[in-house]
Amino acid sequence: MRFDFKKLKDMNDLDPEQMAVWPFEVKVVVALFVAILVSVLGYFLIVKDKLPTLESAKKTELDLKRSYRSKYAFAANLEAYQEQLEQLRADFKSMLKSLPTSNETPGLLDDITFVGTSAGLTFKLLNWQQEIPKEFYTELPIQMEVTGQYHDFGEFLAEVAALPRIVTVHNFEIKVDGEELNLQLQAKTYRTSTLEEVSDAQP
Repeated sequence: MRFDFKKLKDMNDLDPEQMAVWPFEVKVVVALFVAILVSVLGYFLIVKDKLPTLESAKKTELDLKRSYRSKYAFAANLEAYQEQLEQLRADFKSMLKSLPTSNETPGLLDDITFVGTSAGLTFKLLNWQQEIPKEFYTELPIQMEVTGQYHDFGEFLAEVAALPRIVTVHNFEIKVDGEELNLQLQAKTYRTSTLEEVSDAQP
């Protein structure tokens, strides 16, 4: 069926009550106009207000997909994660054993004195300093001053590093003291904090 545009010229003369006998071309144009009008009104009256909700739903969908992928990857590797967790726990327990308790700290000075004198050093000073509470542990500084030969210092520091308890050394200062050398340094060891100390250290 051909679309006769000439019949559209008579649209203004058509009787709305006789719509059934309108030409086909006029019916098509009217139907298209009504469809466009309904679409525009539907957009502004119904759809437009729902667009922010749609965007929010899309964003939520993306977030859920990301969360699902992350949880799926975790679940797929759960056994490996559990093995890593057990290894971390074992390492943590091992590290805790390397921290002296309050009862063991006096003995640590004896150990340091022993390895120092064994290396041929003479102690001029070996004193505990003020404890420094941290979040989960307490820092125990030790001020030391020893005299001896240069290679004796190296042997002493190596022996301190080999102690079963964690001891770190800081702030080296070497001076000539007659025919010998004078070494001043600060050593630090650590112990686990009590619940009261952890509470005091937290802001």
